[in-house]
Amino acid sequence: MKRYTLLLFIAFMLVLVIIGGTTYLAGYADRPEEDKAVQNLTVYTTLPTENLAVLAADYEKANKVKVHFVPLTEKELLIRLKDTQLSKDKGDLVLTDREILQQAAVDGKLVKYVSEQSDLVPEKFKDENAFWIGTWYDPIVFCANKDYLKTLPRIPVTWNDLADSHNVRIGITDFLAADASSNLLFTLVAQYDENQVFMMLRKLHPKVVQYSKYLSTPVRMAGMGEVDISIAVQSETLRYINEGFPLIVIYPTDGTAYKLTGAGILAGTSNMEPAKKFMDWLLGDEVQLILQKNGFFFVPTNHATMAYKSFSGKNLVLFDNVTNLSEQQKHAVLDRWVKNIRLK
Repeated sequence: MKRYTLLLFIAFMLVLVIIGGTTYLAGYADRPEEDKAVQNLTVYTTLPTENLAVLAADYEKANKVKVHFVPLTEKELLIRLKDTQLSKDKGDLVLTDREILQQAAVDGKLVKYVSEQSDLVPEKFKDENAFWIGTWYDPIVFCANKDYLKTLPRIPVTWNDLADSHNVRIGITDFLAADASSNLLFTLVAQYDENQVFMMLRKLHPKVVQYSKYLSTPVRMAGMGEVDISIAVQSETLRYINEGFPLIVIYPTDGTAYKLTGAGILAGTSNMEPAKKFMDWLLGDEVQLILQKNGFFFVPTNHATMAYKSFSGKNLVLFDNVTNLSEQQKHAVLDRWVKNIRLK
């Protein structure tokens, strides 16, 4: 009798083990895809998190790699790069503006990255020593109200055309309010000279209805007919056009400034191959499709992509003279603009 009792007990325990194992495996199979990600990448960035969440989700879904974007200010990022002991999140890549990438390369914080994808990017959008590469850019354009343009015998297509236009109401983001706007001022000064630029800005000043705080405000004002033409970033202009506002993009034929976003692989990363694969992905069409689907319209630096080939402004002239002003010099230029133009 005892022997049968022992056998029954053993059989009961085997049934419990089988049931438990089956339940565990079934639970694992039902786990969401993100729990099965076998690799992780940490990316330091100064970009808005709303731009990045959609990229992280899509990349993880397609590649089983979880991308952790760590949002930082420019100052925080530079400090983080100089002292990696400040955070437990050891970075693998950095995604930020060109100016920060340049400084990181000078400081020896980036490693070289070369691939078939990066070779398709024009030289002006990447580091000459391959320490970083531009992924997309956002040019400054003239954002014009359609009804206003119908009243004109001649459309302004250069900066001087706009400055010399009569009876025009202009919208622009304050140079003190946003990096993309101040970058326009600094680039114009680098391309020409300060006296020439300030002369043009003096002509524009009486026609400016509002120096806005946000990049989207001048575009909205043009779309609502509150101004006739706005000096604005293309990304916001295209977003409002896609929302049905009566706007037209005019690309300055004499050239314009642009804000370049790029990426680099951090020295010391233990995920070199996944980091390179992610860099290649950032240069492809899929990224642009995801961004545009979510209302973010940038120009890809990879001219071989379908996104670039369908870009209506392929003949856009970009100012090649990138400003090399120090922070102190930039502040001085802004101060002179405020005193001599903004407050006049």
